[in-house]
Amino acid sequence: MAEKEPYIRPNWDDYFLEVMHALAKRATCDRGRTACVIVKDNQILCSGYVGSPPGLPHCDEVGHLMKMVTDEDGHQSMHCMRTIHAEQNAICQAAKRGISIEGATLYCKLAPCRTCAMLLIACGIKHIVAEYPYHAGSEAEEMLRTAGISLKFINKEPLKY
Repeated sequence: MAEKEPYIRPNWDDYFLEVMHALAKRATCDRGRTACVIVKDNQILCSGYVGSPPGLPHCDEVGHLMKMVTDEDGHQSMHCMRTIHAEQNAICQAAKRGISIEGATLYCKLAPCRTCAMLLIACGIKHIVAEYPYHAGSEAEEMLRTAGISLKFINKEPLKY
């Protein structure tokens, strides 16, 4: 009889990233299908995924609302403006339910953009575990470091979408 392999529990980072992947299936914009989960003391406080504000049409229903964005270094790229980012939705969820996220850890598919980074700094997030860097994230990453927020990447290369 073959010997049974021992079960190995996932570590906390892997566990919360797996939860984040399940949440991403609810995203309503196919450009990245991102999500995040905010955790403190290994307990989930709130979560968010990319989607339009409640009551407004979703990208998956009516298409993207694309706009040209110019980064500080002059790089231009197209971004969908129809949706709220996962981090913004998670912050709104925490606010609506009266949950403090100060001192918490954010697990996300893509590292936060500049706007989300500023909001997370203001909310008191202390750690971020991102599966992938954001394609235009150097400014946001520097802001997070300056604010004393640790940023850990699972993969070093930005996700292509």
